[in-house]
Amino acid sequence: MDFKIIAVDFDGTLCENKWPEIGEPNKELIAYLKERQAAGDKLVLWTCRVGEILKNAVAWSAEQGITFDAVNENLPEVLEWMGGDTRKIFANEYIDDRNFTFLSKADHAELLGRMVDVVEDWLEKKGMATNDEAAIKDDDYNYLAEGFAAGMGISCDRMEDDELLDKLCPNLDGPVPVSMTLPGDFDGDELV
Repeated sequence: MDFKIIAVDFDGTLCENKWPEIGEPNKELIAYLKERQAAGDKLVLWTCRVGEILKNAVAWSAEQGITFDAVNENLPEVLEWMGGDTRKIFANEYIDDRNFTFLSKADHAELLGRMVDVVEDWLEKKGMATNDEAAIKDDDYNYLAEGFAAGMGISCDRMEDDELLDKLCPNLDGPVPVSMTLPGDFDGDELV
């Protein structure tokens, strides 16, 4: 298939969750889906709604400019490819307010390391560091890694056997509260 299939939930995803009513539209997601569909991707409405409230959701979506290629079923191309129907809707992307993405210990460590690398690249771009030597190291590196971990809600206690993550988050114990800011008054001066 030369297109991607996007399965999207309705309540709490395309619109605010007001089930069985329909909440306010998620305009950002709707714009994204319209762009993807215009680029040739296929959209599948993947919802628990049935009967009249499903018809209402499909009609509401059409009013928002979204026409689904399938509703609560696989696309004909998938049926042909799979040799029949499956209970699970096949998609390349699943967009749902109840999604959970599991990151392995190595994924957590790699993600934190990449985030610190972005800051280091920024420092080089601003002339506050050179690429001859790591600009962020020791306590500064730990500070950033811990701040990013806290911002993403990553708990280092689940990864205590992972040497790299222990190095990245030496001071974190137990679950970390989700916060989108770095701890303290971070203005970048601590790095220079």
